Amino acid sequence: MKKKVFITGITGMVGSHLLDFYFEHTNFEIHGLIRWRSSLENIEQHLDRINNKKRIFLHYGDLKDDKSLNDIIKLVRPDFVHHLAAQSFPKTSFDIPIDTYETNILGTSKLLEAIKNYSNNALIHVCSSSEIFGRVPKNKLPIDENCTFHPASPYAISKIGTDSVAQFYHEAYGLKVLTTRMFTHTGPRRGDVFAESSFAKQIAMIEAGLLNPVVKVGNLDSLRTVSDVRDAVTAYFMLLSVKPIPGEIYNIGGDYVCKVGDILKYLINLSSKKITYKVDKSRLRPIDADLQIPNTKKFRKHTKWKPKIKFDQTIRDLLDYWRYKININKKKYLQR
Repeated sequence: MKKKVFITGITGMVGSHLLDFYFEHTNFEIHGLIRWRSSLENIEQHLDRINNKKRIFLHYGDLKDDKSLNDIIKLVRPDFVHHLAAQSFPKTSFDIPIDTYETNILGTSKLLEAIKNYSNNALIHVCSSSEIFGRVPKNKLPIDENCTFHPASPYAISKIGTDSVAQFYHEAYGLKVLTTRMFTHTGPRRGDVFAESSFAKQIAMIEAGLLNPVVKVGNLDSLRTVSDVRDAVTAYFMLLSVKPIPGEIYNIGGDYVCKVGDILKYLINLSSKKITYKVDKSRLRPIDADLQIPNTKKFRKHTKWKPKIKFDQTIRDLLDYWRYKININKKKYLQR
């Protein structure tokens, strides 16, 4: 019998790349949680297999709905679970803090409760976030797993809750939960609410003649450690497949450290257009997590994982992704 993996957030950037990884590199039966309004754009390359039920199965449900989660877990009884689904936009969380808390904290509780009831031997990966560390003093860098939390957004607070719920279900009920705190990861399919993807989208629109040659930006001085989403999903698979230790918590991140402004300059240099930028105050957070440099020795020592995709390739692929999307959308627009 094939092993089964269940992925929440399967249509997001990370979830869709994780689906690609499992399909290409394993023989697992792949199951995903989607909401009725979820866009399938990121997984359209698999739609024929999904429609014909060839190794990939989608299940309609919602993290806020206990019954749907219980019904799905009871039906699938997965061996691996990757819990990626979340309200994952820090800037947006200032506008919808309660929904962010309900989705990320209560939603994680409801999912783990369903697993406790119907698949309590599963290996479970819960995504926390590097955002939980928030504003870290320089003397605490690089950030290790024991660094204190100083959340800088409702999203970060919700991920502290997610992190705590995961640890509780392991300690109280013996669920085989492993928690990751992934630092900045990007690449194709990155949502345009995130800084570097917003820059890439605007540059692609400028190249297509749809915007004036001025990129709107937020805080360019925030320091980030960048990795590629395709390296990130490899790490997530290894988390559950390389001698997994339930209850462990790991920082995961890349090697390339730069300011957000450096990413913007790199993207602009990839374009043949003459492009400038200006600060848009609506893109600034009330508080920013501005020193995101991780210590990832614990995870790398245990799994032997290391990032393979270089920063320049990641950023080129991100820009090319938006060039393709904008080109397609432009053609549709011109046909109207």
